[in-house]
Amino acid sequence: MIFVRLCGWLVLPGRSTASKDTELLVLRHEVAVLRRTHPRPRLDRAGRADLAALPGYCPPGYGCTGWSHPAPSCDGTGAWSPGSGPTHSGRDGLQSAPRSPRSNSAAASAHPRSAGSSRPCGSLRHRNGTPASAGADSCTPQAATTPATGFFHVDCAVALRRLYCLFVIEARSRDLHILGVTAHPDGPRATRQIRHLLIDLGDRAAGFRFLVRDRAGQFTASFDAALAGVGIEAVTIPPRIPRANAYAERFALTARTEVTDQMLIFGERHLRSVLAEYARHDNRRRTHRSPQLHPPRPDHPAADLSQDRIRRRPVLGGSSTNAKRAA
Repeated sequence: MIFVRLCGWLVLPGRSTASKDTELLVLRHEVAVLRRTHPRPRLDRAGRADLAALPGYCPPGYGCTGWSHPAPSCDGTGAWSPGSGPTHSGRDGLQSAPRSPRSNSAAASAHPRSAGSSRPCGSLRHRNGTPASAGADSCTPQAATTPATGFFHVDCAVALRRLYCLFVIEARSRDLHILGVTAHPDGPRATRQIRHLLIDLGDRAAGFRFLVRDRAGQFTASFDAALAGVGIEAVTIPPRIPRANAYAERFALTARTEVTDQMLIFGERHLRSVLAEYARHDNRRRTHRSPQLHPPRPDHPAADLSQDRIRRRPVLGGSSTNAKRAA
């Protein structure tokens, strides 16, 4: 083992700068994925000593890993600092809208099933107090008229920036709409993007009654007013209960698992092109269980599996595949 280690050290000086930079980018991406899935890692004494000593040798402004957001830090005794780990200011670090101390209890009483329910999307409640489930499989009128919206973030490997993607997904058909990607999400931008979506939907927007959203500060009063102008009511989920917006949360997890965690994102333009191709694949070719294994907007008729031969085509570098009828 010692001989192998010595040989490995002798090879390191001969490596090119490009290969070292590529390895650093891959390691940064792996750390970002692991930090999101395991925010509280268990360290041994050697790991705690490394985290206590090495940050002092990092270049100023880059922290331990070079990311723009705070990295998990160690105070020298092995205890995690209060600022390390995931923040609770809002979904994906976005600023949450201010709320009164009574909002937790009031929202919990208005959503009795959202905290402990195993249903897909908790429950909604009309203004008159009658509950209305938001699940697409519950056979209620609200299921077909309730899209969900939210943000999810992606860390760029080269630009060392955090980008935010705003999306809308329709609960019943699973139709996906990528509204925009930006490094600086704010209220006016979110309002413009939802207005552009309503224009693109045209007459279809009249069929929606509610839109489920979280409490991020980017969803301002003008955002809700743009929806109200076409007869859509914005339904805000309770504080710190992301399960009440389960369709949006599930899409964010799927997009990360299948796309952004499988490749290095180099910048805003790259992320836009990747998400646009993924949205086309998700809407036109990918099957979903809720719509009886049909794509939301298929661009070809379903193949007869008993007679036709199916050929797979890789999408996004092989992270997904499209199935089509063989010629």
